[in-house]
Amino acid sequence: MYGRYTQDLGTFAKDEAARLRLQQGHGEGGTPRPRRPSELLEYTQGRCAPCRVCALQCRQFLISKVGEDWVFLILLGLVMALVSWAMDFAIATCLQAQKWMYGGLDTNVLLQYLAWVTYPTVLITFSAGFTQILAPQAVGSGIPEMKTILRGIVLKEYLTLKTFVAKVIGLTCALGSGMPLGKEGPFVHIASMCAALLSRFLSLFGGFYENEARNIEMLAAACAVGVGCCFAAPIGGVLFSIEVTSTFFAVRNYWRGFFAATFSAFIFRVLAVWNKDEETITALFKTRFRLDFPFDLQELPAFAVIGIASGFGGALFVYLNRKIVQFMRRQKTINRFLMKKRLLFPALVTLLISTLTFPPGFGQFMAGQLTQKDTLVTLFDNQTWAKQGLSDEFEYLGILEAWRHPRSNVFVTLVVFILMKFWMSALATTIPVPCGAFMPVFVIGAAFGRLVGESMAAWFPDGIHTDSNTYRIVPGGYAVVGAAALSGAVTHTVSTAVIVFELTGQISHILPVMIAVILANAVAQSLQPSLYDSIIRIKKLPYLPELGWGHHEKYNVRVEDIMVRDIRYITLNCKYRELQHVLQSTKMKTLPLVESAESMILLGSIERAQVGALLTHQLSPERRLQALQQKALDLDRHRLSVASICFQVRGAAAPGNP
Repeated sequence: MYGRYTQDLGTFAKDEAARLRLQQGHGEGGTPRPRRPSELLEYTQGRCAPCRVCALQCRQFLISKVGEDWVFLILLGLVMALVSWAMDFAIATCLQAQKWMYGGLDTNVLLQYLAWVTYPTVLITFSAGFTQILAPQAVGSGIPEMKTILRGIVLKEYLTLKTFVAKVIGLTCALGSGMPLGKEGPFVHIASMCAALLSRFLSLFGGFYENEARNIEMLAAACAVGVGCCFAAPIGGVLFSIEVTSTFFAVRNYWRGFFAATFSAFIFRVLAVWNKDEETITALFKTRFRLDFPFDLQELPAFAVIGIASGFGGALFVYLNRKIVQFMRRQKTINRFLMKKRLLFPALVTLLISTLTFPPGFGQFMAGQLTQKDTLVTLFDNQTWAKQGLSDEFEYLGILEAWRHPRSNVFVTLVVFILMKFWMSALATTIPVPCGAFMPVFVIGAAFGRLVGESMAAWFPDGIHTDSNTYRIVPGGYAVVGAAALSGAVTHTVSTAVIVFELTGQISHILPVMIAVILANAVAQSLQPSLYDSIIRIKKLPYLPELGWGHHEKYNVRVEDIMVRDIRYITLNCKYRELQHVLQSTKMKTLPLVESAESMILLGSIERAQVGALLTHQLSPERRLQALQQKALDLDRHRLSVASICFQVRGAAAPGNP
């Protein structure tokens, strides 16, 4: 028997299956007997027997094919592409409605302000209320919860249909308000919910989707689909999902992630062409940087400075976001008030941010009227906004007009934009609505890179001279580097570089982007955890994070060094008084169950609530009355049995009995 295992396991399994089929296929006399599936026996008789058998076999073939991975991944990619396109269409409609209301009231500044402030406040309040009523689990990004789920932890109600509906509608309203919120993190959660719902639906055709390991593999692929259909970046989506959600990634899931993400991104861009938003399938934020000489080697120190500064900025963003949440929770008076008035906090935050971004007010110093998409388009522009050598002042045309102010230059506008958007984004991501932080951080990084690029263009107005050739500075390239570096620092990922290449459609700045992203990660990881690990700590999710830099001595810590030894426990033979004493002497939610106090063999654990409910049930008035009735009945039976025995003894002892 053991010698068989020296063979290839697959060959042994095939040989064994063939031997069993051969034994079952012969009768007692050694003659082979034909075997038909039990489903076909009722169709083998009658006029239309061949047609019925053929139809049944076709049905079984289709059902088996529905269970194939590629069919599931196609359905997942198609559904997520449709959801992403529909949400983008609804978000663009909401933002256009806000612009229409603001532009139609240009004769009265007060009415413009009321329209500019009221519109996002109503949308955010509706999003917070709808999410809180339908599914509170839909609040936030969703990536921290997916990291926990992929570790094998079961989180209730996080992958249900009502959470999916709440997440989609709440996210659409939140992004349609124009607040500095992101879409990428929530889309990872939405794709995971879609995969879970598809698995439940397809389990009707076969039991293979009830396998927990298979579902975990599909959830890992769904995380890649969420990023792929959000940014039309399938390669970066797969790598980003691996870095963010998985500590250990199975290589066999690579093709699932790439296949589903590529199909989803393709359908997402095809829908844009079908809706006549694009002429053909192109990158979302296509750039046109020069390819013959994209940058000079002398510019690499500037790109390195962007990476180092972005590392400090990313750590500061994570720290600020965590401190805001902790402040709101530690102030018990404020916390109690906001728990009663759940919609007040998001309404106040939205009112504050929309007031500061009001274009005729302070918003004129930070391009307040631009949406996040328009802001990225302008920041990635490959022309300088300052003076270009001996040429005249740059002409701000179209949406670029938002960056020009008659009483300040472009440097002041960019600095004000970076500082204001930084704390606004950190504050806005604490609102209890479905939202992410990747896109706001991405925009802030692009603005910082643009600021460095414009400064370089001002310091070298005629460009950098190399071999008697003059190449002007391209500030748009610096914006791309800054966007990748800051977003990578906040999320502790390197794949943001690949996402940037797919977003812009160019890899001309591949070396500066990689240098900046690596330096930003090195600085940020030594200072703060990633944004998602920080949220895991705030929510106290059952997830063991990785040890950061400077904590390698903790690898020598053993369980016995941190475990609590004086634990209250329950034995198999403990009585009511002992159970009451255990419940009164400890606050533990779970109590260990041991065989006896002498052996201390652990048999399992029981929830504190279950013990309390069991005691309440056993000692309830109805239970006591039932016990008394049973005791009285047993006593009557005992008396009857004693009386019958006495009667028999007296009868036997009576005179005249033989």
